[in-house]
Parts: sequence; structure tokens; C-alpha cells
Amino acid sequence: MILASKITGPGLAWIREGKNTSDKKNIQQAVDGSLKRLQTDYIDLYQLHWPNRGSYHFGQIWGFSPDFDAQAEEDNFLEVLRTLNELIQDGKIRHVGLSNETAWGLSKWMQLADENNLPRMASIQNEYSLLCRHFEPDLAEIAIHEDCGLLAWSPLCRGMLSGKYLNGARPAGARITIETRFEHRVLPQTDAAIQKYVDLAEKYQLDVCQMGLAFVRDQAFVSSVLIGATNMEQLKSNIDSVSLKLSAEVYEEIGSIRREFPMLF
Repeated sequence: MILASKITGPGLAWIREGKNTSDKKNIQQAVDGSLKRLQTDYIDLYQLHWPNRGSYHFGQIWGFSPDFDAQAEEDNFLEVLRTLNELIQDGKIRHVGLSNETAWGLSKWMQLADENNLPRMASIQNEYSLLCRHFEPDLAEIAIHEDCGLLAWSPLCRGMLSGKYLNGARPAGARITIETRFEHRVLPQTDAAIQKYVDLAEKYQLDVCQMGLAFVRDQAFVSSVLIGATNMEQLKSNIDSVSLKLSAEVYEEIGSIRREFPMLF
């Protein structure tokens, strides 16, 4: 299976000289470019990477504005859906999805697709982990009833859930150690929640990362868990989490920690 994302968003203004919004011209160019680079005839799942109007992901300061032009946004959605439909008919892509979208956005994409007999979004790729549960409850409900599964990215919160960065630690070779960009998740309340999850895993003799992955995988609205690893040991451990089933007692204590730390970043 080949999955590709249209690359747009903050920090990527240099792509196409900053003219990188989701529209007919950019999507056609992006798909043709992906096909060429991937050396393939078609893409199984093509994801729109970032809403034109912005997103609350990646620590962005973003929110609803009363000046928001909903009609202009809907017109763009229709243009994009028609373009994606043409690409499907041309055999270049098979299915389409979203990334970093909101409840309103996902609902509107589905509504317009149904009303105009255009492709429905098959997936939504948003951040989701024990430490980041913005997807609940509204997006989760929509995802289930609209048959649009979550592809959960950063299920271990960039490795922070492991506890290796607690108390300011920066292990050699670890992602946040070598990363040059600002990490908005590094906060006192995040460390406090991580310590609770580390202690919980130890109490039940679990690997905290496997516990976190098992939690994400077990949610009814999740279709896939996007794991990441910097070495083979981490990769094997992540894969082994597929056989882990968390007990009701563990879930109860996860719920208690979530109530103590409902919104971390």
C-alpha cells in the first residue's frame, strides 16, 4: 500500500514559493510529483495534510474566528473534492483522506461529498495518544458514524511517554535531543502526567510504550497506529504491542490520570 500526503502547513512556505494551499492546481502538481518520486502508477490513499484555514495541531495558536468565511471554505472543499474525483477517475489515486482536521471540517467534507456524489474521506490523520486526546469526544463520534477511521500520529508523543525525557533529561541520539525546533509538549504538567503513566505501567508490569500503543489501538475510532522508532529494539517493542490487551483495572487508572490531567498542551 502506498500512502502520500500533500505537504502544506506552517514552516513549509518555501514549497511552491509559498503558494501551497489545497486547490486544484497544487493538488494536481503534488500528485504527479508524488507518483514520479515514488515510481508508481497510483497512490492507494492520498491525504490532505493541513487545512487551508489552519489547525490546532503542532502547538499552533489557532481558533475559530467570527470573521471566518464558511462559504468560501465550502467552495474550496468542493473544488478539492472534484479535483480528487478526477484523479480517482484517471487512476492516479484510489482513496482520499484528511489530516489535522476539526469536527466541523470533517463533517463538512462528508456532507459535501454526499450531496455532490464525490469521494468521501476514508481516513483522518490526527495526533492521538494518552497525552493528547483532542480527538475525543466529537471527532471520535463523527469518525465512527461516518466510517472515517483515525490514523493516529505521534501515539507515544514523540517518545515522551517512555519517560526518557523526564526532569529535563536528554539522552544522546533521542529525537527531542537532536531536534532543533521548539517542542511545545515539554511542560511541567506533561512531565507530571508522564510520571503517572510510567508508574502505572510499572505497577502492572507493563512496558509504558506498549501500554500507550495498546491504548490507542484499542479505540473503536482508530484504524491504524502510526508508530515511529529510531532503532530496531524500539521497532520490535512497538510491533509486539499488537498482542497486548489492557485490563479493566489499567483502563480505570488511565481514566483517573486523564481526569487529573485533562488538557496538557
